Amino acid sequence: MAISKEQVEHVANLARLSFNDQELNQFTDQLSEITDMFNQLQVVDTKNVTPMNYVGDLDNVLRADNPAPADPKERQALLDNAPDTQDGFIKVPAIFNKGEDDGE
Repeated sequence: MAISKEQVEHVANLARLSFNDQELNQFTDQLSEITDMFNQLQVVDTKNVTPMNYVGDLDNVLRADNPAPADPKERQALLDNAPDTQDGFIKVPAIFNKGEDDGE
């Protein structure tokens, strides 16, 4: 399945990237090669292959995700030093434009 220049331009626009013609051609070719590799993998017979979660026999050992109590003075100091706050949270500028290539 070949990737078109238009598809690469569309994804680049969504990611807020811009490419010159040479880069656009290069990325179009590279992405087409990558999808071709995935298409080759689709025809491999894996009926008798046991699914694997990890390449090795190791499992991740994770600690419990327990929130630590926050010191109210530290929280207030953080909010006092933030450029803009709203309802006890740090307010940051929007990075997406409403209605522009977001399906609306």
